[in-house]
Amino acid sequence: MYKHVLVPVSFDNERDGAGALAAAKLLAGDSGKISLLHVIEQVPSYAISYLPSGYQSEARKAIEAELSSMAAALPNADSFVVEGHSGRTILDWAEAQGPDCIVIASHRPGMQDLLLGSTAAKVVRHATCAVHVIR
Repeated sequence: MYKHVLVPVSFDNERDGAGALAAAKLLAGDSGKISLLHVIEQVPSYAISYLPSGYQSEARKAIEAELSSMAAALPNADSFVVEGHSGRTILDWAEAQGPDCIVIASHRPGMQDLLLGSTAAKVVRHATCAVHVIR
C-alpha cells in the first residue's frame, strides 16, 4: 500500500476519472492519504475578452465544489485546485508534497499525442514516484 496517492483530476469526458479514483482508493488502503488535484490552465489573453465577466471565478468555485465533493466520498482525502500548465504543475505539486504514487487517467492516444505528448505521458516520463495510468 502507498502512504500518499495523488490523483490529478480532469473533468474531460474522455478520461476515466472514476477508474482513477477507484484505483487510488485500493492503492492507498485504509491508512493511506489521497490528494485530488485539479489544474486550471490559464486562458490566453486574446480569449479573455470573449468570456463573460466573472466567468473564471465562477468556474473555479464550481470546480472546487465538485472536487471537494469527490474527496468527501473517499477515505482520508483532500482536494486542491491550482493554476498552471497541467503536466508541469502536477509534477511540481508532486515534488513539493511528496506523494509516493500518482494515479492518472488518460484518454486513448492518437497521432497528435505521439508528436506533442499528453499530460499523462509527461507525468509518466518525469515523475520521481510510481505512476499508474488508467485508460
